[in-house]
Amino acid sequence: MSAKNSNEQIKDFELNYSSDLAQKVRPNLFIIGAMKAGTTSLQKYLNTHPDVFMCEPKEPCYFVHPRELSWPKIEKLKLWKDEERYLALFQKSQNAKIIGEASTAYTKFPLVTNIPERIYQFNPEARFIYVLRDPIERTISHYLHEVRQGNEYNDMLTAIMKQPLYGSVSNYENQLRQFLNYFDLDQFFIFTFEEMIENTLESVKRIFDWLSIDGSFSPPNLEQKSHTTPDKFYLKSKFYRMRYSFPLNKIANLLPTKVRKVGLKTLVKEVDRSVELAQKEAVIEYLQPIQRSQVEQLSSLIHRDFPEWKTLSGTNN
Repeated sequence: MSAKNSNEQIKDFELNYSSDLAQKVRPNLFIIGAMKAGTTSLQKYLNTHPDVFMCEPKEPCYFVHPRELSWPKIEKLKLWKDEERYLALFQKSQNAKIIGEASTAYTKFPLVTNIPERIYQFNPEARFIYVLRDPIERTISHYLHEVRQGNEYNDMLTAIMKQPLYGSVSNYENQLRQFLNYFDLDQFFIFTFEEMIENTLESVKRIFDWLSIDGSFSPPNLEQKSHTTPDKFYLKSKFYRMRYSFPLNKIANLLPTKVRKVGLKTLVKEVDRSVELAQKEAVIEYLQPIQRSQVEQLSSLIHRDFPEWKTLSGTNN
């Protein structure tokens, strides 16, 4: 499949693909999402295989325009400045056949744009893993994540109705179509979070087989699950993220450690997860007709159904 001309879309953001770096180790696998669908656990399972190397940080977001990246920890790395910074993340891969990363920001279109073009320019032979989750459950989990991070202060129903990103990330058909403008469908391994939860070992071994590496290998960390929302968690206030902003970050760094810790404690409060989920039924009622239509389009595109998505179908009672 030939790539579309993306010069007009990329505009002022040209990643530096230097011929001098052509011989360096380059990633050939991208876990592209979906956010809140078990990608952190999957990345850790794959990384135990002797033929796989997954970089740290897990989500370098190299192909994201710096103006579209809102993640202070990753912003500090400034990976977009040159390709060598990015490739340095993979230099310890030794003889691994599969070299990868797992940036869920790559399937946050239209908030994050032009990702497929940039990856195609970087490696047209790349392969992708796209983990899908019941879109209603994923949307709710996404909302809770933003609440925990101090990015969301609206109630659940209001937030999901007003913030397009929650629905956009769950519109898997639309996200996938952005990539299919540049890559063939057989370059994607698409499966569900529910499949991975139901039979983790079988799911991971299917991926190993698809990657043409030893499918008999059993990851030793299959019981470990990452980033699940606890029954009670700490809610960060609107002022929490301001600690990253100039000049507050400079001032904070001058304060004694004990003072900084006390200050941070005043910016968080304990929240009961059940309170945040009080509107879940109303959210389900709102999302079902929207996301059922989207999943029908997805099923037509990839030729499979999703009976495991109980909340979407209304059969989870």
